[in-house]
Amino acid sequence: MTAIELAAIASAAVPGLNVTAFGPEPDDAADFSSALLVDSENRRWRVRSPRHAEASTRLETERQVLRAFSPAIRAELPFLLPTVAGTVRQGELITFVYSHIAGKAETVETLSSGTAALALEIGAAIAAIHDLPQELVTNYDLPSYTANEFRQRRLNELDQSATTGKIPPALLRRWEHAMEDVALWRFNACVVHGDLHEDNILLDGDAVSAVIGWTELRVGDPADDFAWLVAVNDPDFVDTVMQAYAAARNETPDPHLLRRAALSAEFALAQWLVKGYAADSARMVEDAEAMLKTLEADIAEHGGQPISVEPLTAKAAEPAAPAAATQEPASTKPSVSRLGTVPPEATAVPGGTATDDDEAAAASAGSAASGSADTGDAPADDAPSDGEAPETAGDAPTGAMPIITANTTDSTDASGTATAAPGSEAAAPAENLDTTAMKVIPLKK
Repeated sequence: MTAIELAAIASAAVPGLNVTAFGPEPDDAADFSSALLVDSENRRWRVRSPRHAEASTRLETERQVLRAFSPAIRAELPFLLPTVAGTVRQGELITFVYSHIAGKAETVETLSSGTAALALEIGAAIAAIHDLPQELVTNYDLPSYTANEFRQRRLNELDQSATTGKIPPALLRRWEHAMEDVALWRFNACVVHGDLHEDNILLDGDAVSAVIGWTELRVGDPADDFAWLVAVNDPDFVDTVMQAYAAARNETPDPHLLRRAALSAEFALAQWLVKGYAADSARMVEDAEAMLKTLEADIAEHGGQPISVEPLTAKAAEPAAPAAATQEPASTKPSVSRLGTVPPEATAVPGGTATDDDEAAAASAGSAASGSADTGDAPADDAPSDGEAPETAGDAPTGAMPIITANTTDSTDASGTATAAPGSEAAAPAENLDTTAMKVIPLKK
């Protein structure tokens, strides 16, 4: 769907909206068509139209999630949240329009070259998400997993990806060993954004102005919200983010958080491959295969350190025969280092950019992946709860994602169209955290 078509849909969704300029918007291109709009009063709007039923369901879930954030909860957060301004149903699919929010997304490279103040803001913002009350998730029947359930889910996904025959054996051994290392999976479950990456963090100077993309909210593994940081090659930036995060959290982060973040970044390529098969997309499959081979070569050449706490030994020379998957794997988009742009359509919107197709996302995930190490032992307290919901597969966007207003609530009319109303205790120091997982090896292209 083109930007001009999305502009027409948005005008129907929001009474009185007079669009004067529009352009494509970075998004998960396999799942959504998106555009950035400007109206006659120079206000910006974001429109997202799902390409299939599953993507439409995710948008409806996001609307439910945003309604769960009461004005009191929104007021406590150090950033703003999206607000749905209107919707239009087209058959089984629902297009959503979001009101403007100040801020601009930046690339990983731009973030990592930013100031220490920016790194502190990002760490504090992630901590605020992870300290949200879990009732926010459980009361709305959103996904929630214990640590062991999450680990078993990952193993099921690994089994299913192995049945494609496209995963290099060395990567299968590496991931299987990490997933079977119980010590790695001792963490406390918390509220997780689930799709956090640089495109969903809007900045206003050195401040985090908003966090968007709330389609995957769940109680899960906090490491998932750090997978995108694996693409950052500046250890000082990563250390500052983690120190700010640890200081702002209401509890001490587990010492293996960055190991699991590195695993999540690597394993995103296998999830991308499975989604390509599920979507019958030869392009996605080819992209995933290429990125997996590049990742394997980089680890072999540069000796990426193992992710698991226990070293990989000779007895793990061959991966176990994959069992039949017992559940549908999490469909995930590699969520690190979005690269590339797409020429704007129609009238360009200042500040709006668009990204390349599906291979950009897979390529960016590959750059995140070469291994991690940890010096800390597993925490003494055993098996806290955690889990993970599926990440979404799609394109890898870079650029601004303007949306919404804060401290507002949605209402729903009889037709099902939502319209928006106008308008801690410090944790232990971060030196206990393992940061070697962030010292990745860039892919050679």
